[in-house]
Amino acid sequence: MKIESRLSPLQQDHMDAEQRRVLEEILSGPRGNLDGPFLAWVHSPGLADHAQRLGAFCRYGTRLPLRLTELAILVTAAWWQSQAEWQIHAPIAREAGVSETLIEALRDGRAPDVEHDDEALVVRLGQAIYRHKRVDDGLYAEAVAALGEAAVVELVGVFGYYALVAMTLNVFEVRRGSEPLPFAEPPRDEV
Repeated sequence: MKIESRLSPLQQDHMDAEQRRVLEEILSGPRGNLDGPFLAWVHSPGLADHAQRLGAFCRYGTRLPLRLTELAILVTAAWWQSQAEWQIHAPIAREAGVSETLIEALRDGRAPDVEHDDEALVVRLGQAIYRHKRVDDGLYAEAVAALGEAAVVELVGVFGYYALVAMTLNVFEVRRGSEPLPFAEPPRDEV
């Protein structure tokens, strides 16, 4: 899929050795492409190196089932109205078992009608983090009881990492070709 952005195009003959090394590591890893923020991050090999490793853990290495990880990513993408993040992860979330009703409610900014308690917990935790920048004692205790302390630490890491992804995608206007945008773009004079 063609990826577009406001970044200068990467050209092999203008890349330094570190950029080529990080690019090769990203392309030979589990992702296999420069989709999402990697198109931007490869411009800064130090950031790309660390961010892509953290991302690989957040996406593939946590104690959370894929369904909950992808749901946390969608909560983040909806909060930040991150076009490419949503475009990439909504299909993965569907395939992982997140209901279409929940996905559409998040995209539309409506209160979601959540079928599963663990999904409701992820949505509430993510929305509390983004709205209040804190989680109250009751929700924290509920999350630890349901998921375990280590998984809650990892879930917060997923929210944080994908907020970085969303900011990167929004600032550099990363888009997936001609796919329709899931969120309305703000007028340029309001940005």
